[in-house]
Amino acid sequence: MLSHISASLSLSSSSPLAATTSPIALRRLRPSLSKYLRPKLRSHPFKLLLKRHSIFSMETNPSTTASVSVDSISDDKKNETLENNSVINSNRVKLKLEELRWDNSFVRELPGDPRTDLIPRQVLHACYTKVSPSVEVENPQLVAWSDSVAELLDLNPKEFTRPDFPLIFSGASPLVGVMPYAQCYGGHQFGMWAGQLGDGRAITLGEVLNSKMERWELQLKGAGKTPYSRFADGLAVLRSSIREFLCSEAMHYLGIPTTRALCLVTTGKYVTRDMFYDGNPKDEPGAIVCRVSQSFLRFGSYQIHASREDLDLVRTLADYTIRHHFPHLEKLRKSDSVSFSIGGGDNSVVDLTSNKYAAWAVEVAECTASLVSSWQGVGFTHGVLNTDNMSVLGLTIDYGPFGFLDAFDPRYTPNTTDLPGRRYSFANQPDIGLWNIAHFTTTLSTAQLINDKEANYAMERYGTKFMDKYQAIMTKKLGLPTYNKQLISELLKNMAIDKVDYTNFFRSLSNTKADPTIPEDELLIPLKAVLLDIGKERKDAWTSWVKSYIQELSASDTSDDDRKVSMDSVNPKYILRNYLCQSAIDAAESGNFEEVRQLLKVVNRPYDDQPGMEQYARLPPAWAYRPGVGMLSCSS
Repeated sequence: MLSHISASLSLSSSSPLAATTSPIALRRLRPSLSKYLRPKLRSHPFKLLLKRHSIFSMETNPSTTASVSVDSISDDKKNETLENNSVINSNRVKLKLEELRWDNSFVRELPGDPRTDLIPRQVLHACYTKVSPSVEVENPQLVAWSDSVAELLDLNPKEFTRPDFPLIFSGASPLVGVMPYAQCYGGHQFGMWAGQLGDGRAITLGEVLNSKMERWELQLKGAGKTPYSRFADGLAVLRSSIREFLCSEAMHYLGIPTTRALCLVTTGKYVTRDMFYDGNPKDEPGAIVCRVSQSFLRFGSYQIHASREDLDLVRTLADYTIRHHFPHLEKLRKSDSVSFSIGGGDNSVVDLTSNKYAAWAVEVAECTASLVSSWQGVGFTHGVLNTDNMSVLGLTIDYGPFGFLDAFDPRYTPNTTDLPGRRYSFANQPDIGLWNIAHFTTTLSTAQLINDKEANYAMERYGTKFMDKYQAIMTKKLGLPTYNKQLISELLKNMAIDKVDYTNFFRSLSNTKADPTIPEDELLIPLKAVLLDIGKERKDAWTSWVKSYIQELSASDTSDDDRKVSMDSVNPKYILRNYLCQSAIDAAESGNFEEVRQLLKVVNRPYDDQPGMEQYARLPPAWAYRPGVGMLSCSS
């Protein structure tokens, strides 16, 4: 089925996608559950990004034709929905916590667990279990908060100063109108079907409707046990909570789709954690982060029900998702002419207007591809791209052992658990995104919501969308007039050889002048601060590349100043480096929260120069490479 995708991805037989994207493996309409549950990923050697450039060099399939793009139809329908929404209030109100408008559609419209106890168990025929926060607290304190997230909720930022605010967002003092629950889902973890997982320590309070009638779920992570906690305690520590809070907001201000974070509070209690799984547990301060998202639905939310042959529930959950989060897809008409050829002949045409589930699968594939391309653009590595950590809204979700690239290394993984095979390394993320989409479409096929051709087309769109977005990102990062694959491939190769800092290099590159007459011995001056400790041979290689780069820039009539402004708008000066997180964590664990708050201010303006904040753009110090800083385990 995906022979054209496999070819354009240049997947080797040992690729993480090879097991699921071959014509035989993907030729299924209603795969047997034994196939569904069978692990489909074998360990694979790393495929160097800069050698194959496969995940960045897919060409649009010339056989794919469309009378109008899926994106344009989706955007039109979204705009139509907003324009017809008579409830929109241009004058945003500022509410007290007691005045928030709770809706709780997830609980109201979907089947729930008839039991409400916390005993770990398999929860069948249900999307959630009603459960209240149970974490013990003692004088909880507010560590940090986000005014911009409060604005999303129409919440008055003065509410953060309430004496009882930490108590409320520790879950110890429930708000009126909430209907808390833990979601049931499953997933593939490191390529292996793991069965039921679910919210083991995250409890959703409910959904707030703001004055624009936007739906925002509030969820407390670390609020106590649920039936999905298995053998865990349902708690979270300050260390991991700070990382999640800061990165949620940092990613938003980088312009990357993400869940958000309203606030972070300590519990006043200690939590025992074996951070390195080495038999040396220690007590750490407990904490709770309030995550905010329009939905926390994941690929695994649908997978768990398909794996249990509860196919009606897959359809019910899909209907709910489309109704609340993709309403434009219910309004597609034949006149929209959203049909595509995927091969040849009438039998190979996919008409997305005739099946909202197919249109939804395509949109999920495209927003996932767009998300992953954005990660690659800023050097972000998620670290745990299991299917239960993949949002159907195309959001970055579940911040665990994430990391931004320092020295450019395509093999980089921030997750110590991932070290043997580096499945979730930086370079593998685009392939893993498609692997996960393959399993998502398998789920919809199992429930007979989409057919073989529609599943195939959704995966094809992932490849095309990824490459379109990634090429556009890299073209703008380099300030080029058009995409130049050879120039970019050579650049990545040089960066990997010399371990060049990914963020600082692109920020410095904007200082290069498009002047072919610059003397050869002056070409590398703008890059002096990032090309460290290179000998003559490597200096010659970089000089040759800069010459080619300047020649490419000279083909454009864009001025040096205008190009610098454009490049600096997509090449951040400040990213949430792991060592910066650790400095804030160390201070917070000693009772000083000011560094967390200061770091939040810095990462909220990643593209600005911010005079006086230059220390936050420095390369990692030597101590940043100690265990638990540059790389982390999944434990938190």
